[in-house]
Amino acid sequence: MVTLFQALVLILNVIWYIMIAHIIMSWLINFQVLNLRQPLVAQIWYGLTNLLEPIYSRIRQFLPSTGGLDLAPLVAFIVLIILRQALFNNAGFFYGNAY
Repeated sequence: MVTLFQALVLILNVIWYIMIAHIIMSWLINFQVLNLRQPLVAQIWYGLTNLLEPIYSRIRQFLPSTGGLDLAPLVAFIVLIILRQALFNNAGFFYGNAY
């Protein structure tokens, strides 16, 4: 069971860093620090977007329309934080400690 716990923590950590990279990169693109005409930047941006868009699109179905402001990454980030905290709060289950 410890291996399952560690695998889940690893998956959530990878998603965490992918989301952080996507959010920071979106800011840098919007403030024109990075340019999507550069092949490497475009490849990284579209790769991250393709990874996260299935998650964001499902969240957007439940959110009201806010014009140009996309709240889906914020909601996904909050849900990820809640999942990580719930996993760590129940770590005793994975380690076999019955409280």
